[in-house]
Amino acid sequence: MLCFRNLFKLPYSTLSNMKFFIDTANLAQIKEAQDLGVLDGVTTNPSLMAKEGISGDENVLNHYKAICEIVDGDVSAEVISTDYEGIIKEGEALAALHPRIVVKVPMVKDGVKAIKYFSQKGIKTNCTLVFSAGQALLAAKAGATYVSPFIGRLDDISVDGLGLIEEIRLIYDNYGFKTEILAASVRHSAHILGCAKIGADVMTGPLSAILSLLKHPLTDSGLAQFLADHAKAAGK
Repeated sequence: MLCFRNLFKLPYSTLSNMKFFIDTANLAQIKEAQDLGVLDGVTTNPSLMAKEGISGDENVLNHYKAICEIVDGDVSAEVISTDYEGIIKEGEALAALHPRIVVKVPMVKDGVKAIKYFSQKGIKTNCTLVFSAGQALLAAKAGATYVSPFIGRLDDISVDGLGLIEEIRLIYDNYGFKTEILAASVRHSAHILGCAKIGADVMTGPLSAILSLLKHPLTDSGLAQFLADHAKAAGK
């Protein structure tokens, strides 16, 4: 694909470093990623909350607040409603929990309308369940802070997830959209590196995907050799 930005040597829409978000509701994993020193935020959803046994409105809200106390960056908290009034009501309640909360809104017609409302109110949003460049374009037009293309789920049905990131990057750069591309459903290190090469602003995935970037067999064998040589020299 001949990219407009490459042809004219234009920079990406953001000059900041690629952000690493962790996609979980597990406090221990969030803390481990935070302690690693590379974590920029958290994404969560009802499925991840349920996985941790978090249920009931009050417990869910308290869990969001607990996450916000661990991390320094944005925390995406997802609404359950799919109608405009319900999304607005839930979203405003979530945004009031903590300054770090980003309201996660589904890519549906009323969701796009709600994103426009939130953007006018200065409330950050993350448009989720995006699977096409057209959907990403609508989200950006409505003023979404983040758009979340699910690359792993596209790969699952033999569609090029990274190709979608590239399409969105091209469109956003063509028109100077400020919406950040948050590559979601990231499964492994190849996804992360692919997103970094294309120019995704953010990636979100499990702790295992982040930690997989540490691994290389030559690093392991080299370190083992260094330690063996040191032990041998120290024993003389």
